[in-house]
Amino acid sequence: MTKKSVMKGIERWQEHHSSYQANDFEVLYDHWIRDSFDQINPDVKQKFFSRLDGWLFHTHAFLQGSAFQNDARERILTVGRIFQSEVTYVEDMRQLDVNQLTYIADQQVARGRLYSFAQGGLTGTGGWLLLGVDFPLMTILNLRAVQLIGLTFGHEMNHPYEMMISFKVFHAAMLPKRLQLAAWDDLIEEIRNNDHPYVYEGNDQITDETWLEQPLKQSFKSLFILMFRRKLFQGIPLVSVAIGAYSNYQLTKQMTEFAMKFYQYRHLMMEQEG
Repeated sequence: MTKKSVMKGIERWQEHHSSYQANDFEVLYDHWIRDSFDQINPDVKQKFFSRLDGWLFHTHAFLQGSAFQNDARERILTVGRIFQSEVTYVEDMRQLDVNQLTYIADQQVARGRLYSFAQGGLTGTGGWLLLGVDFPLMTILNLRAVQLIGLTFGHEMNHPYEMMISFKVFHAAMLPKRLQLAAWDDLIEEIRNNDHPYVYEGNDQITDETWLEQPLKQSFKSLFILMFRRKLFQGIPLVSVAIGAYSNYQLTKQMTEFAMKFYQYRHLMMEQEG
């Protein structure tokens, strides 16, 4: 795999998203979401999304302070030293070429998808506690997966700028396919116009009404799990487990694919700029 083939893969991904046509249900749903939120008091909306953003910041702080995350960071650096012995800090990973970085990031992606698959299957057993913590756990797992891809490509998530960029990538990756390309363009424009590599000067709002489609989909998934949890096979609700595992795996696949393309493109862009 060459740099040219990586860029072609990114271009094919962009073309696929640009040619995507929303179906009638998606258009109707989009109008319903917008009309519903237009009827809500602006102050109430602002407080709601502000608290949601605050929860994401707390989640980031929890992840960065966890031994689980620190072990993953050290694992990434250790693999990086196989290709470049002078790798000591996360920023040193940028010395590797895009193929080597993609190989290392693929390992993180595979683990992230496996964790999501297992967590979704466990949720599919239908327990109320597991259903209640399903979306928070999925958020943590997917934010972690996005940030580990960013770490692999040499971006330290403890820096305010990189933290905000990872949040924006996380937000964009969770959007429905019809909205992802516009979010991609905004992200690329943002990193191109950045003059301060450590200080974030852009809009620090992360979530909005467009982001809520995925949580609503998760709610429907929980409903289906509850519907089928009594259909047992040797004491196991196989249909519910399959629904939970497949749904969570697909979400993580969508998010890690977006994050991988973004950080690949950013690495190639930084190489080109010298």
